[in-house]
Amino acid sequence: MKKTVSFRLLILAAFVVIGVPRGELLFGERYVTIATIGNTPSSIKSDNKQEIVDHVIKFWDSELKQVLPDKPDLIVLPEFCDLSGEGEEYLKVRKNQVLDFFSSIAKSNRCYIAFGTQRKDDNGNWRNSCIVIDRSGSVAGIYDKNFPTIMEMESGIRASNESKLIECDFGRVAIAICFDLNFDELRLKYTKEKPDLIIFSSMYHGGNVQSTWAYTCRSHFVGAVYRGNPSEIRNPMGDIIASNTNYFDYAVARINLDCKLVHLDYNWERLRALKNKYGTSVKISDPGKLASVLITSENSTVTSEEMVKEFEIEMLDDYMKRARDFRMKPGILK
Repeated sequence: MKKTVSFRLLILAAFVVIGVPRGELLFGERYVTIATIGNTPSSIKSDNKQEIVDHVIKFWDSELKQVLPDKPDLIVLPEFCDLSGEGEEYLKVRKNQVLDFFSSIAKSNRCYIAFGTQRKDDNGNWRNSCIVIDRSGSVAGIYDKNFPTIMEMESGIRASNESKLIECDFGRVAIAICFDLNFDELRLKYTKEKPDLIIFSSMYHGGNVQSTWAYTCRSHFVGAVYRGNPSEIRNPMGDIIASNTNYFDYAVARINLDCKLVHLDYNWERLRALKNKYGTSVKISDPGKLASVLITSENSTVTSEEMVKEFEIEMLDDYMKRARDFRMKPGILK
C-alpha cells in the first residue's frame, strides 16, 4: 500500500511540474468547473444576414465574459443558441463563423464549449446538433438530436440514431437535446453506458425528468435552457448543485466526478468504517428519502472506486441486480 501511494505521489508531482489541463487528474478528486448559460441572442430583422451573424457573435462574446473569470473546464449553451431558426438564407451566410468564434474562445481559454446549432451533415442532411469543442479549439464530437419534434422533422430536420459518448479529458460525456428528454430509449442507452456527465442543450426545461436522467444514469447533469426556465447543474442523485437566477443568466459550479452511488442496505457498517478511516477526505451525501448515498473521494491518492472495493461496499446497480437475481430463485416468484 505504501509503495502504491508513494508511486502515485511521484506521478502527481511530475504532472505538477509539466502541467496538466484543469479537470484532468489521475487519482481521486476529479474536480471539473462547469458553467451553464441560459440565454440566447434576441432575434433581429435584417436583409443583411451577415449583420445577424455579427449580432450573434457580439452577444456571445459578452455572455462568455461573465463566466470566463471562473476558468471553467466546460461551458454549456442552449439549443439553437446561434439563431439557427432564422432560416436557410441566414445559415448560408453564417456557415462556420459562429463555430469558429467559439473555437477561438475555447482555445484561448483552454476550455470545452458545447453549443446547440443547426447544421448540414456530410450527406447534406439538416441536423439539430450539439457541437462540443475541446481545449485546443477543435471539434471533440457532435451529437445529432435523436428525437426531433414532429414540427422539426416536417421542416426538414433529420432524426439521428447515433448517440456515441464524447471523450473529454475530464470524463465521458453524453448529450441530449430538448425533446430527447422525453424518450426512454435514449435514456436507457445512457443508463447502460454510465457517462460521467450528461449535457442537456435545450429550449425547454423538462422538470423533474432532469433528476430522473441524472439518477438513473448515475451521472452529473448540466442543462442550458432558454431564459425563463432555470439552467441547472445536478449531481447523480438528481439534486441541484447550482442554478442561474432571475438576476444572473448563468451558473458556475465546481463538481467532483470521482463519486459512486451505493444503497444503504447491507452497507451501514461499511460506510461507517469508510468514514472513520478517511474522515474529511471522503464525503458521504444523503439526500434523504432515497435510501441511496453518494460517496465522493476528496483524497488525492485514493479514488472512490478504490474506497468502495476496500470496504466491500456494494454499488447501487450491483445491489439492484442481486435483488433481481434473488427474486428469480425457486419458490420466490409465484
